[in-house]
Amino acid sequence: MLLRCTKKLLAVLGSGLVVESAVVPDPLDWYANLVFFDGRKCLLLTHAGTLFTVLEPDIRAHDLRPPQAFVVGVVERELAAENLSTDTFGRLNDEGLRIARTADRSVLGCMNDMAYLAGDLIARAGGLKHASIGSVNRALRRNINSSRGYARPIDLVLECVSRPPQ
Repeated sequence: MLLRCTKKLLAVLGSGLVVESAVVPDPLDWYANLVFFDGRKCLLLTHAGTLFTVLEPDIRAHDLRPPQAFVVGVVERELAAENLSTDTFGRLNDEGLRIARTADRSVLGCMNDMAYLAGDLIARAGGLKHASIGSVNRALRRNINSSRGYARPIDLVLECVSRPPQ
């Protein structure tokens, strides 16, 4: 699993974890960014191919050091919340997670849109303290994205799951 992190997140993780990887974007990659709501640090994770997104609130730097077990646990939890197998995106092995710099601006643009939507949902709920993060995550995965043919991320994931292996 390749986790492509923004500069903001790499500043927290430390650049010593970064592996040299192909600059070519891969739809199997995951992207991660730090976003702030109500002055609290949150992690935004997005699968490049489907834009399946997870918002994890109230993270601390020590949660992400090392990031492997934390990231894999959060993704597996959200897959279970959608009644999907933990191997929907292949084997998410915390020992095999590698950190790299971002490589696809379209994914970053979609993540900015997702962060904006999350911020709006959180504000409407009366702030992060009152928001149901499960509902926010569910809404993020049901928001259409023009970069993926106006499809909802959850539909793209279900399409991949139902496709017979080649």
